[in-house]
Amino acid sequence: MAHAAPVSRTPRTTSGPVDVFSPRAHSVGRWAVPVAAGLVYGFWAANINRDAGAFTGWNVLFGFVSAIVFAAAFYAVLTLTKATHPALHALAWTVFAGCAFGFIYSQTDATILRSVFMSLGVSVGVFAAAFYHYYTHEDAQGRAR
Repeated sequence: MAHAAPVSRTPRTTSGPVDVFSPRAHSVGRWAVPVAAGLVYGFWAANINRDAGAFTGWNVLFGFVSAIVFAAAFYAVLTLTKATHPALHALAWTVFAGCAFGFIYSQTDATILRSVFMSLGVSVGVFAAAFYHYYTHEDAQGRAR
């Protein structure tokens, strides 16, 4: 005969793995994702800017400034556009992606026209994808049409 353990009515708190769907995990991800992406972007910018030589203090400074600006802009777009119209939300991500790509591409010694046209091409793709995503997920986010 099997016996069941007594059940307590008080909820248990465990120190197990963090539930990724909990509000706490989302609040950490709100700033951790922009910071991590900013560090990758800053390292990438510093690598492109170093001209295949050794890293200098200016390269490191350039990388950190690029990382801070990228992370701040990423966080601003992520935070400020939540309650906006889907078209404006998509437009904000489009401007962010176009500027970020255009800046990185300009570090490769490409002409300014080539950088602008390449970033416009990326922006068109980002706008199409973001616009589609935000309009198809509009009802799930609780927005009224």
